[in-house]
Amino acid sequence: MEFAKVEKVEKLDPLEFYELYLRPCKPVIFKDLASEWAAVNKWTLEFFKERYGHWEVPMYDSSYHNPGKGYMKPVVYKKFGDYLDLIAAGSTDLRFHNFQIMKRAPELSGDFQIPDIMDGFLRFALMFFGGKGAALNLHYDIDCSHVFLTHFQTQKKVFLFSPDQGPLLYHLPFTNHAHVNVLNPDFEKYPAFRMAEGLEAIIEHGETLFIPKLWWHFVYYSESGFSLALRANDSWATKTRGIWNLVRLFTMDNGMNLLAGNSWKTFKEQTAHKRAANYLNQNRRKSA
Repeated sequence: MEFAKVEKVEKLDPLEFYELYLRPCKPVIFKDLASEWAAVNKWTLEFFKERYGHWEVPMYDSSYHNPGKGYMKPVVYKKFGDYLDLIAAGSTDLRFHNFQIMKRAPELSGDFQIPDIMDGFLRFALMFFGGKGAALNLHYDIDCSHVFLTHFQTQKKVFLFSPDQGPLLYHLPFTNHAHVNVLNPDFEKYPAFRMAEGLEAIIEHGETLFIPKLWWHFVYYSESGFSLALRANDSWATKTRGIWNLVRLFTMDNGMNLLAGNSWKTFKEQTAHKRAANYLNQNRRKSA
């Protein structure tokens, strides 16, 4: 597949951001949103290893969505320093993600600032670490927040799809996930994905990707590295939908996984394929 590139901007004021990107929910990469952060020059793999290498941290891999007791759970715990050595040395599919690092190291909160590009930022940050070649499944953020993802030291690629393309991505019911491998799609298994139209964001050191609420994204570590994610809500309606999503999806999906395991996985996949086929049939009728 070919992907249009997400544009990069700088010196954007809040009104311009609102009119051009926030209101239409359009992804964009800021070249300078984090330019005054101390973290841009301070944070490296070695920095985290020296100060926090003794932590025991949870590791995730490509088995994250396999049904059973390990569903969406860590595969192993490692010393943070050992993991950082591992990703610095080369490729691995182990990832360390959604970590509220400021709870463990509140002093780091002084190394970045909440942007003034919009209102509604949540007062917590998440960090993501990955080795070269690691990928994060195609998904949208379950809490329905806008995400501002700042990458450090290396390069990361994010492939994005608008919310209305869920059927073409084989959105699994009762989840915020899809299992199409965007980098190497199996078109025999997922024929509707040929019709999907995506964007490719290439984030370099110090740049920040704006991922609008409910946009699907597939994250690929083209090089080992790490990112900081800040989240923002633009309305109470978005917050309410996010809370409802968290309660409904987590409760239903995790509960049924424990009860039914592979049968639940099969049901979700079959439903996703039926929805994709219906979507294609409807579009064929419209174009006929």
